[in-house]
Amino acid sequence: MQRRFTTQEALELILNNANPCDSDGEDINLQPNSDSDSELSSDDATAPHLEKRARLESEPTETAKEGTVWHEEHVGTILRFTPMEPYAADGEPTAKARRRIRSRLQSFLCFITVGMLRPIQEWTIQHARQTEQTDWFMILHELMAFISVIILRGVTKVPSLRDSWSACLGNPLITGIMSRNRFQDIMRHLRFDDMFTRSERVQTDKFAAISDVWGSFVTNCITCYNPGRHITIDEQLFPSKTRCCFLQYIATKPDKFGIKFWVACDLKTKYICNVLPYLGKDPSRPSEERLSESVVMKLMEPFMDKGRTVTTDNFFTSLTLARRLLSRKTTILGTVNKIRREIPQSTRKMDRKEFTTQVCCWSFLFHQHL
Repeated sequence: MQRRFTTQEALELILNNANPCDSDGEDINLQPNSDSDSELSSDDATAPHLEKRARLESEPTETAKEGTVWHEEHVGTILRFTPMEPYAADGEPTAKARRRIRSRLQSFLCFITVGMLRPIQEWTIQHARQTEQTDWFMILHELMAFISVIILRGVTKVPSLRDSWSACLGNPLITGIMSRNRFQDIMRHLRFDDMFTRSERVQTDKFAAISDVWGSFVTNCITCYNPGRHITIDEQLFPSKTRCCFLQYIATKPDKFGIKFWVACDLKTKYICNVLPYLGKDPSRPSEERLSESVVMKLMEPFMDKGRTVTTDNFFTSLTLARRLLSRKTTILGTVNKIRREIPQSTRKMDRKEFTTQVCCWSFLFHQHL
């Protein structure tokens, strides 16, 4: 004869590491809905819940310097809350991009459109005629060829610009596209905005020299690709020694001087999902908001509320950022600086054994399931 257990009884046996067979060697027969379950009083029904609450509240807790209460969890413990449903699709071009792309040229025009190229052509001609020849001209296809040479120079690394046209070191495709003198001529006059109105626009926009074209490019990057579940955020220094108020010096970088960009990339494809230039102090950012949090929220804004995970380093990772992202159905994974006031003191110990793990749950998640 089989001994019959309810689902709740069987689950408690398993969780308590009990032997599911009694002394007579009887087998377990799970009975989802027994008659006895329907006869439970209201007090009996709430008893497991109260017992669970008492057990949770009796577990070790620790209060961080800024007041956050942490509850230490045992490694391997079943989650006491339902995790959000993760974003399931892999990164892929959007439907709009798939409809437009039929060739490599159309792929290029998804990001740098003809509408972006024409202003560049206009302002480049304007600068050349104001500074040198009054009859200087450049057709649109020549500008596209110029950009293709820049892309090829990124593929074929050579010591200097002159070597790109070298018979020994150069790329034959580059020499067939454009002469070196013409390339340098266009490079010298290349402009992205109206030189006569820049002084007025720069009063409110530090990136005025390129902001219109730059904004269009970033928008195209966002609208042409749906990133996968995992997005990484970090900084990148673009080497430059040009004179501008937001030029950065970072001693730890190979190129010490440059313009810093905050970049969000798809983990698998390395596709640039979103990018922001660092232009110094932003007057629109609230004084109580950290720069790191502002950067992550801006970069992730187009990709929120879908169950994605953002990976960051210890400059960005913080508890307040995790809370803000969680409210937008987004999780965060990253290293954290040990000087953060919100992390528990026990995690800062240096004498921890190798290959050990400590799991702490902050109070929001602890009380969410009670």
